[in-house]
Amino acid sequence: MSTATKSKTKGARELIFGNLWEYDPAPETASPKLQESYDLFIGGKSVKPRSKQYFDSINPATGLKLASIAQADARDVDEACEAAQGAYDKTWSKLAAAERGKYLYRIARLLQDRSREFAVAETMDGGKPIKESRDFDVPMAAAHFFYHAGWTDKLEYLAPGRKVTPHGVVGQVIPWNFPLLMLAWKIAPALAAGNCVVIKPAETTSITAMKFATLLQEAELPPGVVNIVSGFGDAGSAIMTHKLTKKVAFTGSTEVGKGIMKSLAATDKKMTMELGGKGANIVLDDAPLDQAVEGIVNGIFFNQGHVCCAGSRLLVQEGVAEVVVEKLKRRLATLRVGDPMDKNTDVGAINSSEQLERIKALVESGVEEGAGMYQPECALPEQGFYFKPTLLTGVTQSHRVANEEIFGPVLSVLTFRTVDEAVEKANNSSYGLSAGVWTDKGSKILKLASELKAGVVWANTYNKFDPGSPFGGYKESGFGREGGKQGLLDYLVVG
Repeated sequence: MSTATKSKTKGARELIFGNLWEYDPAPETASPKLQESYDLFIGGKSVKPRSKQYFDSINPATGLKLASIAQADARDVDEACEAAQGAYDKTWSKLAAAERGKYLYRIARLLQDRSREFAVAETMDGGKPIKESRDFDVPMAAAHFFYHAGWTDKLEYLAPGRKVTPHGVVGQVIPWNFPLLMLAWKIAPALAAGNCVVIKPAETTSITAMKFATLLQEAELPPGVVNIVSGFGDAGSAIMTHKLTKKVAFTGSTEVGKGIMKSLAATDKKMTMELGGKGANIVLDDAPLDQAVEGIVNGIFFNQGHVCCAGSRLLVQEGVAEVVVEKLKRRLATLRVGDPMDKNTDVGAINSSEQLERIKALVESGVEEGAGMYQPECALPEQGFYFKPTLLTGVTQSHRVANEEIFGPVLSVLTFRTVDEAVEKANNSSYGLSAGVWTDKGSKILKLASELKAGVVWANTYNKFDPGSPFGGYKESGFGREGGKQGLLDYLVVG
């Protein structure tokens, strides 16, 4: 950062907050133990791709290559599905339920033991701040394995009086925004229910999934129970449509999800889909405003807006709208944008150059359509993919930024007069994944929670997750649930 830029940034902050001390850099020093290249994980061992092709995994904080990742094709997927079916027939389905649970407990403990290593790898590959990976992503991933390990010998209690059986082979495709956590969301319930798995991570964030394969070997999981194939959309499509996958689970964009559903329409495969979202965070005039502002920032900026359920639409009651916006501007001015490996960083790097360009285009469209834009004074790193925390005011329902997923640190502010108007605006979306309500009246919370068309409604908080709580959407945000008893049931055939 140049001396002039430092002086300008310091001056802007001092004007609002008085004299602030700049933090010294505090980089995370734990080793991610990365390999130069990662092969496929099929049948309990590393397997080179049939295509002999590899692609680069890029560190979004620097734009530099981290590792080479194997590119699977339909032949590799076929081999992985055959390995999963063999493991199911010969090993996994014959194990006592309590024994399966022991493997899940072992995986959870090993993930805890190697948590710092996985957190660093997650941050380097995905761009989110190390404190997010370290304090949320990895611990929550381990928690999902712990939670589902306890269910393995109690599955009959999920549907009393009815018989539950595993599907057999489950095909799964996960996104880039929570690579390790999404992997845990998918694999843990599938194994607890007695299934075997073929899973594909996102092409931009494959490293922690491939590292997870070494953890499975360390846990001595029977070969073929979990198979990990990296690659692009053709590999994911091959998993979804393979004759051996009896149940498929997909987390990703609504557009891709619709394509998968069309391709499987003539089959009897069971599907669960967690698709796009455009979460509405609703602040009423009786809300605890300082608490609400912190929750809003947590819901969209601390994770760069990478969460599919990010509260990227802020609906504020007119009487407090001006106050809330001013408080948000003051809070945004304190956020530290920069190296994700620095423990002081609040807003890290955008996942890819393509995603960064999409964010820029959507913000530009918002300004062109009449929205006011606020960005705090901050110097972005010269290398890598970064975007300033951005507040768009004066947004209406017709703005693109109010309707399209942005997956970036951008908050669109809309206003409303009555509670009914807030519900109408929040529901006026093709999505229905999540929402938040801020008020000191329990009656208003219950009213809004019952009327909002969202799979999850948080009250006086945002982005709070628990393995025992189901998560999923309505409308074009998908169907089925992940987490809790409901999510586990989706991995079982109920007779």
